[in-house]
Amino acid sequence: MHMETPWWRDAVVYEIYVRSFADASGDGVGDLAGIRQRLPYLAELGVDAIWLTPFYRSPMADGGYDVADYRDVDPLFGTLTDFDALVADAHGHGLRVIVDIVPNHSSSEHEWFKTALRGEGRDRYLFRDGGELPPNNWQSTFSGPAWSRTPDGQWYLHLFASEQPDFNWRNPEVRSEFLDVLRFWLDRGVDGFRIDVAMGLYKAEGLPDTPPEDQAFKAESPIWGRPEVHEVYREWRKVLDSYPGERMAIGEVWTDSAEDLALYVRPDELHQSFNFAWLEAPWAAAAFRKIIDDTLAAVTAPTWVLSNHDVVRHVTRYGGGLTNSTTGLARARAALLAMLALPGSAYLYQGEELGLPEVTDLPPGSRQDPIFARSQGKLPGRDGCRVPIPWSGVAEPYGFSPDGARPWLPQPVEWAALTAEHQASDPGSTLSFYQEALRARRELRGSLTDEITWLDSPEGALFFSRGSLTCVINCGSGSVQLPPHERVLIGSAPVDGYLLPPDTAAWLHTP
Repeated sequence: MHMETPWWRDAVVYEIYVRSFADASGDGVGDLAGIRQRLPYLAELGVDAIWLTPFYRSPMADGGYDVADYRDVDPLFGTLTDFDALVADAHGHGLRVIVDIVPNHSSSEHEWFKTALRGEGRDRYLFRDGGELPPNNWQSTFSGPAWSRTPDGQWYLHLFASEQPDFNWRNPEVRSEFLDVLRFWLDRGVDGFRIDVAMGLYKAEGLPDTPPEDQAFKAESPIWGRPEVHEVYREWRKVLDSYPGERMAIGEVWTDSAEDLALYVRPDELHQSFNFAWLEAPWAAAAFRKIIDDTLAAVTAPTWVLSNHDVVRHVTRYGGGLTNSTTGLARARAALLAMLALPGSAYLYQGEELGLPEVTDLPPGSRQDPIFARSQGKLPGRDGCRVPIPWSGVAEPYGFSPDGARPWLPQPVEWAALTAEHQASDPGSTLSFYQEALRARRELRGSLTDEITWLDSPEGALFFSRGSLTCVINCGSGSVQLPPHERVLIGSAPVDGYLLPPDTAAWLHTP
């Protein structure tokens, strides 16, 4: 009997950074009602699901990743009624809904932490005696010590901002609480969860000092990648599997190898993990080939992603740091075609379908990322990839907010040429290209093999096939000859049928 492929295995998921997608209320901050208004755009784009970054009650010390109440919507974004309406409308448009969950830490305004500061229930967090110096040498991912001192002299651990105290996952009360949180949102109809800092949660017993080189976000250490975390995800998987409709979970797991990534993706644990190796790869055929081979050898449910709300947008990354690079945009379009041709699911970040670059010249006074503040301005932070989406018009707020409202981050004047409205009427625009590529992928779905076959290719290029589809990408500096084929299905730039220009990819139909 033929088994239906679970929806998440080959889905195209669109990440919505809620603050920056669409503002219906007019306060300059994106909200759930704004997303709901733009669902027809997302359906027309051709994605299968949306992933919402945190919209829970929060003081917003880290853009909502500091959660004060895991069971309510922050008034900045709307209400639970707004959320329910968004889920219902999304499902009506054929879109699944994935929500972010933040289990490593809460907000310092969470009721549990406020109670702990009063001296009760401190075992829900990681409080330790210290003295004048912190209990150990751990550093915050956001710069500076990972410990803050309380008025009574104890210290508490925060691997991120001081407003984000880490939970103590060795306390059964914490584990039980998050199982209930999962059920709360599953009961409201969500289709899955994106797990923030999924390799976090547990720390080594005793919280020992650690050499600086072992404290990196990706390293396996007393801080990250503890074996006990897999017990948590086995419990979560049982909850997910108890609901109808193929509910899923994907982990944000920063590791140094595909083998480590695979430890989280098992039939009794997470369904998927983000494959950040693809996102971090240089523009080089050999690098792409190695990542593809390593990933497909390690996991049966691969994921691919080029940008997200934490990294420099790939148009700028591929353009050598320039924000107006035609090379960067050409490479970004080519990388999309290569990504969509691979087995597995693809995750898009809002605005990449418009070819948006990183905004590198935000005034210091407008920056809001705690990384910028905690590093005393030495690190730019992540605001440059979080600038609100330009929808229409020729001046700020470009349809992101009602006219007259001021977006929470300033939008560049150059974005007038990049609005969704402007690009929708241009068949050569990046938006039109994304729509065409996603439509072609949908039409081919079901006829492609799960494995890829590498074909002989010139130096600097990669050719591979999946059944009758051949994908070609040229990362070199000169044109290369195309392999034998019947016709060109789609190109990231014009392809004449014989030569593939530099920084270009194409899909070919082969008999």
